Amino acid sequence: MTALPDSTQRRLGLVIDLDTCVGCHACVVHCKEWNTGGYPAPLSDADPYGADPTGTWLNRVHSYEVEAPGRTPRVVHFPKSCLHCEDAPCVTVCPTGASYKREEDGIVLVDEDLCIGCKLCAWACPYGAREFDPPTGVMKKCTLCIDRIYNEHLSDPVPACVSTCPARARHYGDLADPDSEVSRLVAERGGYELMSETGCRPTNRYLPPRSREPAATAAGNAGDGGGDGASPPVLEDAPAEGGFLGWIDRLLTAADRDPSPPPDSRP
Repeated sequence: MTALPDSTQRRLGLVIDLDTCVGCHACVVHCKEWNTGGYPAPLSDADPYGADPTGTWLNRVHSYEVEAPGRTPRVVHFPKSCLHCEDAPCVTVCPTGASYKREEDGIVLVDEDLCIGCKLCAWACPYGAREFDPPTGVMKKCTLCIDRIYNEHLSDPVPACVSTCPARARHYGDLADPDSEVSRLVAERGGYELMSETGCRPTNRYLPPRSREPAATAAGNAGDGGGDGASPPVLEDAPAEGGFLGWIDRLLTAADRDPSPPPDSRP
């Protein structure tokens, strides 16, 4: 069996915002595209255009309809990949030492040259994060894109799923550093471990969805006769430096300055 390091110098991982994830699967597709030619290559596909396609994916998005008492039902999109646990049972159960946790950054990896495809790690993982690749006969899992995050030639040395997320719902960093962006996000938004009762101590954190219910005011709205009125939420200005909201903001600002329609260029 494989031993875990007593401690790690860093705890690199992901913080995923369930409030802003739109379930577009861009992270899933880019993860597949990058890793099928990267460190854990290849990632197999069987009958990808048929009626029953199957394949190996290191990142998946599950969608759930959530209905809490007294609240409006909503759909929550839940991305899931390896959580790079501190006490990783997939490592300690491995009979060959193929599964291991790196001391320098806390990333859990699989040495495919040592893997015999026994699937013990998949049974031990409470999160279902391991995938067996039938053509190669070995286990595959998220590597946190170690061939990206340490690549000095990339302009964005972050995991592929983070770089492609259009909603900026995925964040990457060192969760052992209390001053890192991801650690501040966890502290400010009440980020939590997935299934903490398992005792695996996953590195990745999830930020809970914000309430979509309008905030009730103490005295009610002034124009509706009082009572249990509600005021609309106050929205922050969209960042002008970029992003989809910044583009919308610039577009609307330009329209306000020049409301006249563009000249008709038809012949």
